[in-house]
Amino acid sequence: MQVLAPILAATKTSLRQLGLLPYAKRFLAWLSVPGRRMRFAQPLVYLFKVAQEKANYANVTEVHDLPPIYHYWSNAYLLPKARQFGFCGPDDFFANHLERSMPAGRSGRFLSIGAGNCDTEIRIAALLRARGRSDFVIECLDLNPSMLERGRLAARQQGVATQLAFLESDFNSWRPAGAYDAVIANQSLHHVLELEHLFASVADAIGRNGRFIISDMIGRNGHQRWPEALAIVQEFWRELPKPYRHNRQLRRHEDVFLDWDCSVSGFEGVRAQDILPLLVERFHFEVFLPFGNVIDPFIDRSFGPNFDPNREWDRAFIDRVHARDERELQAGRIKPTHLFGCLQTQRPRMAQFLEGFTPARAIRHA
Repeated sequence: MQVLAPILAATKTSLRQLGLLPYAKRFLAWLSVPGRRMRFAQPLVYLFKVAQEKANYANVTEVHDLPPIYHYWSNAYLLPKARQFGFCGPDDFFANHLERSMPAGRSGRFLSIGAGNCDTEIRIAALLRARGRSDFVIECLDLNPSMLERGRLAARQQGVATQLAFLESDFNSWRPAGAYDAVIANQSLHHVLELEHLFASVADAIGRNGRFIISDMIGRNGHQRWPEALAIVQEFWRELPKPYRHNRQLRRHEDVFLDWDCSVSGFEGVRAQDILPLLVERFHFEVFLPFGNVIDPFIDRSFGPNFDPNREWDRAFIDRVHARDERELQAGRIKPTHLFGCLQTQRPRMAQFLEGFTPARAIRHA
């Protein structure tokens, strides 16, 4: 009960919206019998978090929006790295590798894990059609029926309805129904609790010839900083004027940067630090582009809106943080917190790693 009571308090609004609050209270009362607690506590916590996740995202139409300072940084520093690999953004990255995965003589079958509102998948489908490719279907898998319905409507509006299919399922327990030519995961793996199960399912789905194409976050769980990176963040934090220290998401002022664990009330970053080690264990990288660490808090949704790329001081500050980030990453004193990757179950004939930065070298062992 000590474990479950805070979960009930945190998810009360979500449960009320779903009409489950009275049942949850009755079940908690039934669970108060000591012998029942251990057997049911863990699954119940998971169910509560799932209910909260569905309610939290039921009306969220913009999932991947980022502040202007992020785009200043990414255009100045991430885009040149991406161009070395032949793409200019996430949509282009996915489209390129899906096109390479198109089979000869039949329609391509692709899957997107944690597709949400399917906005990325719609743009990818439009890109491929603009390249003259319409012989494919992207199956959009997500837990949330409200988001999938928005995706279905948007696909019709954008004229790509024949290229998208919709699958309501929990990726923590999903098993493939047949083979896929490629599976993509765009900023979804850091929400997965059962990574081992999911990666085994993906490996079964793509077999010997398919691809697993990823853009995701691979830093510490809950998107916290590891101690060596946190110390550098705090160095730069002391330089910030007071207005820049306001956390827009949590609506609080932080004189000292508070390393918030985002996973405590949901699935955000729940096993982020396990993603890369498990990928290395299960797959082989054909493409590996790692980046970022110390820069993250200054360009994300919490503090990034405090910066204005039109102000010279703001740009100069971000430039200095990025330069320090790069030095520390190259020296191996900190590890990257993001990646673009294309993987196979078999060792590829050729592999492309950013500046010799191998996947194994990028792992930060806990």
